[in-house]
Amino acid sequence: MNFDDLNSLRPDLAFIAHWVREGSHVLDVGCGDGAMLRYLELGKGCTGYGVEIADDKVLESTQRGISVIQHDMEEGLDLFRDNAFDMVLCLSSLQMMQHVEARLRDIVRVGQEAIVSFPNFAYWPHRVALIRGRMPVSRSLPYQWFDTPNVRYATIHDFKDLAEKCGLEVLEFVALAEGKVVTFLPNLRGSLAVFRLRKRVGVTD
Repeated sequence: MNFDDLNSLRPDLAFIAHWVREGSHVLDVGCGDGAMLRYLELGKGCTGYGVEIADDKVLESTQRGISVIQHDMEEGLDLFRDNAFDMVLCLSSLQMMQHVEARLRDIVRVGQEAIVSFPNFAYWPHRVALIRGRMPVSRSLPYQWFDTPNVRYATIHDFKDLAEKCGLEVLEFVALAEGKVVTFLPNLRGSLAVFRLRKRVGVTD
């Protein structure tokens, strides 16, 4: 898989990949089919593991040659020591977790840095759907209200507040729409929020 393949498959992943330094030791939490970690291994010389709970996704990751651990993230990351990884990825999966704050603290505990992405609930088509009396359905939120795996919904401002509460430093932040960076009114015009984080110096759990 080359960069162009990743870009055509998931342009958001292609953008996020450039934040991961070459040769990094990476943990991909909720790795899905393993496409991102496979690209990082082949394209950037990274090493690491995926964590995934779904049987079919574990199989797909394994078939891609990914070292994947079948584990429920809701149970935490106690199987990894502090700062075991250069980078922890949690891409479009944090909003599927019951205990978001605890899991976010776990992610930055085991990684020197973390990249977290999530659907931005304040994206303008979502607002229009709510004004019309409907729950939003979009590319970033593709599920109906009755079958969605998402249990939490957040805006860019909400997540910034949570990061501050958890003692995290936001190193970089972007809003994406169709894989492209949105700079003007990002909380309104961005469908996906992406944050690069680390624990603030001097902060302890």
